[in-house]
Amino acid sequence: MTTLAERAAAAAGRTDTAEATPATPTSAPSAAPRLSDPGIPEPGPEGPEQVPVHVAWSRVMGTVRGVSKDGWYGKPNTSGSYQFRGVDAALNAFGPACRLHGVLVLPVHTEAAYRDVKTSTGKNSRECTVSVTYKIIGPAGDFIEVQSVGESMDSADKGTAKALSTALRSLLFLGGLVPTGDVDPDSVNVERGEAPLRPLTDYRDEALDTATSKARMAQMVYELRQQKREGGLVTNESGDDEPIVPMILRVGTERGFAGGAS
Repeated sequence: MTTLAERAAAAAGRTDTAEATPATPTSAPSAAPRLSDPGIPEPGPEGPEQVPVHVAWSRVMGTVRGVSKDGWYGKPNTSGSYQFRGVDAALNAFGPACRLHGVLVLPVHTEAAYRDVKTSTGKNSRECTVSVTYKIIGPAGDFIEVQSVGESMDSADKGTAKALSTALRSLLFLGGLVPTGDVDPDSVNVERGEAPLRPLTDYRDEALDTATSKARMAQMVYELRQQKREGGLVTNESGDDEPIVPMILRVGTERGFAGGAS
């Protein structure tokens, strides 16, 4: 069996596995760091063992025990920067493992949705959300179907590609049960505070809106009674002070709702 590095060396006419020092370009920007060789061998001449797909995928999971976070968003170790594992890191690990065990991961159905959004600086952008169905096919030809989703925001024409990459990365990491190394959510306890009460004037305005249904008005009455604010005064449509719940009931009756809005 040969590793990726050995095959690359042979293709380049070298007999060792050391990586050649690339020539430094004079004008082009520096290339992104090369991905490390995961050291996963290729299957032998006899090919992968003909096992059911769930066994083959389990072997892929056994081969890929972890993927380090080598990517950086922003300048490393500065405020707002963080490390991540991108789709290239996922493919670099799972590609050789899938080849070793005779597994194919193929997208067979994609649903995409788009909407126009703005960035925090007000720049026009495009949001893309995709839901992708994949077939994980084993060496014997049987398969399982799984779904994954991804989303992205882009101001050019890369939104769909980014969303599809995110969906594939999520499938491989979550479906492969690869540990993230992130802080466990259970290690942080956040106390939920009380949500601020909705102003009575908002209830009044909604009640006076002719599009408000009887069911919604009844819900407002229930909410206000639960909050023990049914007697709170608001200025009604005539300019007079009126308790909010009696006002909602009166408006419901005037609109012909049977039983008012209760």
